[in-house]
Amino acid sequence: MKNEISRYTFYKNKYGSELLIDVVQLKDIKKFLKTGTIHTLTYHDITFITEGKGDFSIDNLLYEACPGDVFFSKPGEIRNWDKDHIMNGYALIFENEFLSSFFKDDLFVQHLSYFNPGKIAARLHPEESLFKRLLQLVGNIKEEIGLYGRHGDHLLRAQLYEILMLLDRIYIEKGTKESIPKESSNLHISRFIHYVGQSFKEHRSVRYYADRLCITPNYLNEIVTISLQVSAKQYIHRKVMEEAKRMLTYTDIPVSGIAISLNYDTVSYFVRSFREHTGQTPLVYRKTYKP
Repeated sequence: MKNEISRYTFYKNKYGSELLIDVVQLKDIKKFLKTGTIHTLTYHDITFITEGKGDFSIDNLLYEACPGDVFFSKPGEIRNWDKDHIMNGYALIFENEFLSSFFKDDLFVQHLSYFNPGKIAARLHPEESLFKRLLQLVGNIKEEIGLYGRHGDHLLRAQLYEILMLLDRIYIEKGTKESIPKESSNLHISRFIHYVGQSFKEHRSVRYYADRLCITPNYLNEIVTISLQVSAKQYIHRKVMEEAKRMLTYTDIPVSGIAISLNYDTVSYFVRSFREHTGQTPLVYRKTYKP
């Protein structure tokens, strides 16, 4: 039974002292992927494809990866890539703490256009010259990690910052960034998204999140509607449905088990709620989308 998705955590002491950044070649990652490549990460990942072509999926979005592509995934997203045909590339991985512990802005990473919590996973295909520049910068980080010393983390942060900001500029110039004017700048919105991501299985009331933010439910609903174009209740429900879709697509957990996992009072209530949201019953959805 495929009841659990493989979950990979950051190897913090790979180089002795704790280091929350790494660069790994895809050909080396392949050796450690468990049977079946569907997995989730607890850290941020930026994957650069250099050799081969094949499917690369993040959550329910499927891409045809090719050399020159850059993929961004956030912690908790479901990933799957064709390790038989995507021959090589680089994964630049890091924990949020690596930057948030240094910058005054605890949400610096979340404010990047491609790591925005309210946005869907993204692919970018920079111009060839920019891709080569990015690979050079990634190579510099890999080299510095090999020389890592007591003060190396400061240089690594600077190198990572350069890559992140260059990618952010390219991403915006490519026109991939949608216009959601206040989502990044409004601290309440960023924290609301974060809290919902942590607690949507247990807590679905708007008041719960408003209380955590020390604001009124009406005000929370107002700013969420302006920033995300849906009400706070709709956003919470959407997160629940996204998780239900993931479990139906990537696990063999029965519908009754999914209903229990998502804290529905009854299976029939879950089925009705899912059908109202997607237009399909959970079983029909699983039959349609399960790989």
